[in-house]
Amino acid sequence: MSAAESVEEVRWRLSDLLDGGGPERATELLDAALERARRFAQRYRGALATIDSAGLREAMAELAEIYDLAGRAGSFAGLSFSTDTTDPQRGALLQSIQERGTRLETLLLFFDLEWAGLDNERAEELLAGEGLDFARHHLKTARRYRPHLLSEPEERIITEKALSAHAAWTRLFAEQTAAIEVALGDEKLTLDVALSRLMLPSRESRREAAEAVTRALEPGLRTRASIYNALLVDKTTEDRLRSYPHWLSERNLANEASDESVAALIAAVRARDELPRRWYRLKATLLGIDRLADYDRMAPLAAEEVEIPWAQAREIVLTGYGAFSSELGALVERFFAEPWIDAPPAGGKRGGAFCSYTVPSVHPYVLLNYTSRRRDVLTLAHELGHGVHASLAARQGIFHQGMPLTLAETASVFGESLIFASLLESCPTPGARLSLLAENVEDAIATVFRQVAMNQFEDQVHTRRRAEGELSVEGFAELWTATQTELLGDSVELTENYHCWWSYIPHFINTPGYVYAYAYGQLLALSVYERYLEEGRGFEQRYIELLAAGGSRSPEELGTIVGIDLTDPGFWDSGLDLVERRVAQAEAAAAEVGTIAGL
Repeated sequence: MSAAESVEEVRWRLSDLLDGGGPERATELLDAALERARRFAQRYRGALATIDSAGLREAMAELAEIYDLAGRAGSFAGLSFSTDTTDPQRGALLQSIQERGTRLETLLLFFDLEWAGLDNERAEELLAGEGLDFARHHLKTARRYRPHLLSEPEERIITEKALSAHAAWTRLFAEQTAAIEVALGDEKLTLDVALSRLMLPSRESRREAAEAVTRALEPGLRTRASIYNALLVDKTTEDRLRSYPHWLSERNLANEASDESVAALIAAVRARDELPRRWYRLKATLLGIDRLADYDRMAPLAAEEVEIPWAQAREIVLTGYGAFSSELGALVERFFAEPWIDAPPAGGKRGGAFCSYTVPSVHPYVLLNYTSRRRDVLTLAHELGHGVHASLAARQGIFHQGMPLTLAETASVFGESLIFASLLESCPTPGARLSLLAENVEDAIATVFRQVAMNQFEDQVHTRRRAEGELSVEGFAELWTATQTELLGDSVELTENYHCWWSYIPHFINTPGYVYAYAYGQLLALSVYERYLEEGRGFEQRYIELLAAGGSRSPEELGTIVGIDLTDPGFWDSGLDLVERRVAQAEAAAAEVGTIAGL
């Protein structure tokens, strides 16, 4: 199949998830999964006390097939909804699949609880059996939740109520934000397209775009604040019932990261907050203004806006991946040749970009909102990094294809670094080189420093909600502004318009505590990329081995494949040193160019 030339033609084909069928096939797959789950429960309830390793292997193989059926149905419904959250039929299908998926979870709850309830000696005896590689690490990590599991009736209630609690609120948030329409002059823009206007060369255009975004956010602000408050109290209740000592403890456990290691990461990043400030002061000088405003942070350092059409972006990304590894290049080419990407912005489409792993028996899908900016090319490279990671890890099966969030960004940031290097090499002038270096520095700031600042916002939001009760819109704005000011110091002026911009960020809603994983992943991936630069040819094989391992081993074990020691207390500082070197490179390039007038 030939690749599409126009971004408007780049639409995915979700029927691959359904054996070529339509939405009704999703229901059939879930029916089959439910029937097999009922039979599984009849056969294995109470059996773990006497089962042998061969029996456990057989049980896990059956569970894998059940999860595959349910995963294909759930992936189809979720991905279909993401491209048009305003379509009532898609919304109804998603709700139906989620409701019936909850029934599946309640049928299978007993198995995880019984497994966690085994004494350590019995569990180790079963895990030592042959043929369990496809599930061994999964089973080991599941036992770490032992102190936080409730009785089966209690777990059943929590699972069934989640559909009308967390799932319902996150869906409402997605619908609310996808429906935001930004009026800018005579245009009606989606939120993503309007935010991309903050990268325009004209300062007046950026200011107008920022003001228009704020006007568009304000009508639904109290609704989004109510959604967040509901989810905050929901999490507070569940953390209390499960005896988690801190609002972030559950996320750290899922990430296979200790509370102490995460605290060390956050402290290391915050101790280097002068790095982004140093860059923003230089940028103000380059732009010929006294001080940046919040809407200036992503301003280009090129007099003319760089537009990269879809076909050119495809070739840049294909060439970059292929030059590193023919195997990865061939995988990336499949995403373009097959309909595995949905790229054009559209009304009702979910904002941002993501890669859905779906299930190992099918293939990943990538969603973009491609607006032809140079940053969009790097976003494409980033999401395809996730795509090749998912494709290579598929051989591990459904229990180990995914990995903790702290490792999930490794391939994406590495892929982005590959494409950045090729773009930098092709820069024709010192000014173009400075412009691209600036974008790279700003992406690092956004991924490391800004995400840690957002972690601090979340920390204060969750802490205050637990101590003082419901937060007002003004309360959210106060904490947002305070934590952003902590990061930026006096290097950036935060205008009144910026105070409500916490309210469209989906990570706070969908996955509390997620954001620090971006900083973790970025610093880890930069360290891996540095290894590649040091070692050159031959490194790609170890890198592919790392990706192909998926989540079959702990993060520390996976790091050793590419020579990274995640237990080293100085690890985070070494990653931050790489960011500082990029800032220094940009400063050197700026010295060649001088002040850029007229922006």
